[in-house]
Amino acid sequence: MNRPLRVLVAKPGLDGHDRGAKIVARALRDAGMEVIYTGLRQTPEQIVSAAVQEDVDAIGISILSGAHNTILPRICDLLRQAGMQDVLLVVGGIIPQEDIPALKSAGVTEIFQPGASTQEIVAFIRSHAPARSI
Repeated sequence: MNRPLRVLVAKPGLDGHDRGAKIVARALRDAGMEVIYTGLRQTPEQIVSAAVQEDVDAIGISILSGAHNTILPRICDLLRQAGMQDVLLVVGGIIPQEDIPALKSAGVTEIFQPGASTQEIVAFIRSHAPARSI
């Protein structure tokens, strides 16, 4: 028997705009996923620690601050160190097209640009998260 997907939603760095993160978190909950929202101003270490503690299948990062080239590779490194490289790392926010290849090479699974629908995000997580039994 498979358990519901568990998704951690986080806002790293100094960006205080969390409306989009909350909308995505609600859409994931409405789709039957368990959502853990860590709140604003999380460090990469706090995000990965929460992901380990909560045994998540996916992490959703909302980042608008422009610090994506520093914060996201750090999260990817910490996930590898924690043995969680099978956890999806999806990102939403303002990410320039030219930065996307390096972020994906670092370990980001997918990046959703402004205008992506919540249905698209839900479908991606459902189709790419590893199914785990209870």
